[in-house]
Amino acid sequence: FYAAAAVFVAGVIWRLAGILLMGRKPDLAPPRGSAAAGFFKGNLRHFLPRGLFAQRTWMHLLGGYAFHLGLFVLVFFAVPHIAFIERITGLSWPGLPRWGFIIAAEVAFAGLIVLWVRRFSDPVMRQISDWGDHAGSWLTFLVMLTGCLALQEAHDPLRLIHMLFVNIWLIYFPFSRLMHAFTFFLSRGATGASYGRKGMNP
Repeated sequence: FYAAAAVFVAGVIWRLAGILLMGRKPDLAPPRGSAAAGFFKGNLRHFLPRGLFAQRTWMHLLGGYAFHLGLFVLVFFAVPHIAFIERITGLSWPGLPRWGFIIAAEVAFAGLIVLWVRRFSDPVMRQISDWGDHAGSWLTFLVMLTGCLALQEAHDPLRLIHMLFVNIWLIYFPFSRLMHAFTFFLSRGATGASYGRKGMNP
């Protein structure tokens, strides 16, 4: 686990540093607004799509929020995860009851399945998706599935299988599309900063 976590941290830092050091071409036009304000507005504004896009992508929006919020709750509020973090860092906080874990897992699974089905059923999504998109979905699904199966503390083999998939997921993460968990705010912010500097609404 420590080796996989080290690859994860080093890979994420390497990818983020590469993006930040890439720079951009200087904008010679005189500024008409604040790029910094546009950066934050661009991120906040895109958490909800505009009206026409919301009508056409409501399934993607619903599935995306269900999966990401459900996964966040599972990772940081499942009692076994809190106990694991406490052993490593000494930090602890209240966890979910068993019924809360089950509900969060069902929401996360439903969202992930909806997103994956849309990826190969929607003509546009099918064209812009490659094996890396599907591999990230399958691997995340296996991590979640083995985690649910290992919920019983007595099943040591299942817990070992879960940790195996977690380690594979950590190593795969920085070199895959899963990196969007760290880069989405940079891409949205860059677009928002460009519009903000021009005095336009991101």
